[in-house]
Amino acid sequence: MQELIDKLKAEVGITDEQAKKAIEAIKSYVIEKFPMMEGAVSNLFGS
Repeated sequence: MQELIDKLKAEVGITDEQAKKAIEAIKSYVIEKFPMMEGAVSNLFGS
């Protein structure tokens, strides 16, 4: 997941903390909309 955090920081110009919060928001949204994918999403973004 650190690679994604670094990419967000570089391309969007946000802080480490902001990148982590953005990833958590996206993760929560995808799990909410597609609960059957929770395992895959958790594996992809980390638990």
